[in-house]
Amino acid sequence: MKLKAILSERRLFYVNLALITFLLGVAVPVVNIVGHRAVASNAIPVVANDSTATGTQFKAMPALLNIGPMQNSFRQIVSKVLPTVVEVNVVDVVKQSQSFQSPFDFLFGAPSQPQSQKQYGLGSGVMVRQNGDTVYVLTNNHVAGNAQEISVKLNDGRQFKATLVGKDPNRDLAVIEFHTSERVPIASLGNSNDIAPGDWVLAMGNPLGFQSTVTAGIVSALDRQAAAGSNLGTYTDYIQTDAAINPGNSGGALVDMQGNVVGINTWIASKTGGSNGIGFAIPMNVAKKVMNDIIKSGHVVYGWTGVSVGDPTQIVTDNMGLSGSQGAMVYDVYRNSPAAQAGMQPGDFITKVNGNDVTDASQLLYTIANMDPGATADFSVIRRGQNINVSVVIGKRLDGRAATPNAQLMWPGMAVLPITADIQSQIGLPNGVGNVIIGSVQEGSIPAQASFQPGDVIQSINGKRIGNLKDFYAAINDPNTNHFVFRIYRQGTELILGMNNA
Repeated sequence: MKLKAILSERRLFYVNLALITFLLGVAVPVVNIVGHRAVASNAIPVVANDSTATGTQFKAMPALLNIGPMQNSFRQIVSKVLPTVVEVNVVDVVKQSQSFQSPFDFLFGAPSQPQSQKQYGLGSGVMVRQNGDTVYVLTNNHVAGNAQEISVKLNDGRQFKATLVGKDPNRDLAVIEFHTSERVPIASLGNSNDIAPGDWVLAMGNPLGFQSTVTAGIVSALDRQAAAGSNLGTYTDYIQTDAAINPGNSGGALVDMQGNVVGINTWIASKTGGSNGIGFAIPMNVAKKVMNDIIKSGHVVYGWTGVSVGDPTQIVTDNMGLSGSQGAMVYDVYRNSPAAQAGMQPGDFITKVNGNDVTDASQLLYTIANMDPGATADFSVIRRGQNINVSVVIGKRLDGRAATPNAQLMWPGMAVLPITADIQSQIGLPNGVGNVIIGSVQEGSIPAQASFQPGDVIQSINGKRIGNLKDFYAAINDPNTNHFVFRIYRQGTELILGMNNA
């Protein structure tokens, strides 16, 4: 054999030996080839940059990761939790108008009749409790909340008719029940406050009708919120995960590495309707409260304070001296509400609740909604430049309805704005008529009954000139009177209007 062929075969042998050694993760004598020299070594070959070498330098590398324990953990979690996840099948009856039911209808113009049609849907649910022969299943409101017929299919193939126990549209949760004398597996419900971004999680459900599907990923983020105006639950924040979630996963389980359900899979962010690795689940600590309320009484109890809040514009915050502050503005306070009894006032700017920052009005509303009635909450507020604390005993409301919905009980019942150059130009206000204008009046409220209108310029209240929003709120919150006399400017005319806060 020629020398060149021998060297070629020896090089191939060493390369193959190096590859086998790398895959096995063991250290055996291999060869570093430097130039045309073969040098014995006990290192596992790894290419490294070495300016002093005349060829490729190899250094030691640790053994490959042993994934066996992780795989066994996944298997144990799936075998524990998957039997608690059910398929939820629903039937909705919808009415659809048909322009023409036959060719003769078209010819003679017969009136159309609404037609009732069945619409079938599928989602997931988690068995969370069994009392005697009654099994309770937690799912999404958009899965079962409006269904005319509901059935569940267990992981082992058993099927049962189910009925709705109660629902919470504001958090997109519902509880259904079915009956069996046999024992069924019940999920272990975890503490969603214990999870953090980067934690492994499993998503279990029935995506696209494929029963008992498991996907894996991590917690991508916490405290996500649904977009304003969407039909998603707004009285909760969401866990974001990259574990694949698809249509049909709704109502299924998001599970931590201890086999505890830490969230209820709810929605995905997708342009195509399929998974893009951006899925969202309702935290279990929120779902537990809803579940317990519904099982106990058939409805959900919300915390309530009796304030109307919103996110002020930059113009409003500047006029109120709140530039750079983060929180939510109190626009109205209901009479005899928990907030009124505690001394909360219109114009207060809420920055913290129980020491936790308030980011905006939506976050404040669902923070309050998740509180237990009877509990005391400490609100940090900015009131006309002063930082004060207001302690409120939380009241209650049912199914998202205010305890006192009557607009006549709302004070002041109107929203006001500072007059800017744009506003003055748009409605043709002359210079010097005032600095504060009414932007809206609540229908049925005290100012509506007193003939106040949007566009009225408030010049004074009880003889005190109103130069900005702080002056307005100071005047209407005067503790020494319940009667207020307004001088207003309306389309070239000055009027005197009065209203009582009693």
